Amino acid sequence: MQSAELSQDSIAFVVEPGGSLAAQLRVPGDKSISHRAIIFGALAEGITEITGFLEGEDTLATLQAFRALGVNIEGPEEGRVKIHGVGLQGLQAPEKPLYLGNSGTSMRLLAGLFAGQPFDITLVGDRSLSCRPMGRVCDPLAQMGALIEATAQGTPPLHIHGGQSLQGIEYAMPVASAQVKSSLLLAGLYATGSTCVIEPAPTRDHTERMLMGFGYPVEREGAKVCVKGTGVLRGTAVEVPADISSAAFFMVGAAISQGSDILLEHVGINPTRTGVIEILGRMGAQIEIEETGVVGGEPVAAIRVRASRLQGINIPEELVPLAIDEFPALFVAAACAEGETVLTGAEELRVKESDRIQVMADGLQRLGISAQPTPDGIIIQGGALQGGEVHSHGDHRCAMAFAMAGLAAKDTVTVHDCANVATSFPGFLELASGAGLKIHCTG
Repeated sequence: MQSAELSQDSIAFVVEPGGSLAAQLRVPGDKSISHRAIIFGALAEGITEITGFLEGEDTLATLQAFRALGVNIEGPEEGRVKIHGVGLQGLQAPEKPLYLGNSGTSMRLLAGLFAGQPFDITLVGDRSLSCRPMGRVCDPLAQMGALIEATAQGTPPLHIHGGQSLQGIEYAMPVASAQVKSSLLLAGLYATGSTCVIEPAPTRDHTERMLMGFGYPVEREGAKVCVKGTGVLRGTAVEVPADISSAAFFMVGAAISQGSDILLEHVGINPTRTGVIEILGRMGAQIEIEETGVVGGEPVAAIRVRASRLQGINIPEELVPLAIDEFPALFVAAACAEGETVLTGAEELRVKESDRIQVMADGLQRLGISAQPTPDGIIIQGGALQGGEVHSHGDHRCAMAFAMAGLAAKDTVTVHDCANVATSFPGFLELASGAGLKIHCTG
């Protein structure tokens, strides 16, 4: 068992009331892009140099996995990583099962990649990851000819049998998921014919953008994206922008705390990820997009957010996939808004690192807010946040969302089970404290 699992329950954030956010800062690199940069850099021919890499536990799990597969990787050092790619056919069988920690992205994406390898491999995770459903990737991969064994409940560990002959398929996803899409496209690199994925709603397109950045042909037509298993990846330079999912906590924190004015630098604003900006804007948040540009095929911008008077809204279902990771923070915004906020069409939130609908509802209720979970969403009646003790259940995004709630609370907020914040946002405590959040850690 990993040390984070042993100590998770003993680590808590304590937030005192009265803080506000006033700073110009840059949050760590985008987690989704960091994962994919390691994967494609390892599979490319030649050298890939990454800057802005997120040195969090999840992305380091992906990096260590490829080291175990025989890939020479230098770094990370201050966000810089140099990968000596081995090509699509150059991975070597690891000596033991690959431990992926808490990273569902690593587990699902690598399941697709390893389905096309000539060797057997086993993927394992921590206690939380071992409870997360994998059927959504294993089932369509099986349609391509993959042979993957999971538990009777469809959870990890995953035993992937190598040497299978994969065939391209056209797969209409029943639920929008960038991880499922990416897993199938990775398997498609090793399949005969075309592998096409049809999305019921747009999801983040970092995989497609990065494939093209590495010189691999990708075909797009409306909601369908296709690859053929005949291409070659070429090593390249990858600049990782700041993660909008991490920036979202500061956006919400500034919007809900009187006197706040914060500027977030170099944030990735990929149009498949900007639901949080759209939703906060509809709630009345004062958000300005400044200094736009493009790095490595990904749009970036400086985002300025000031304290705002928020209004509850009915969140459009078409925005749900564009903000799926930001909802814990958005629930805090809804708790501070006037009137009712209603979310539907977000059943995906129940199978994240925790059941985020239930965990956030329970915590908000403990802080004096009416929050009614529904099968696919939540109904939050805005009000006055009180102090109290809440539990993040080891979910990094819930932990950080509750920490930001302390900005608007009338008394101290204590957030338990915060060890896993390091999975996506190393240095959160220091950055938040420096920006004006009255936070410290115990345990």
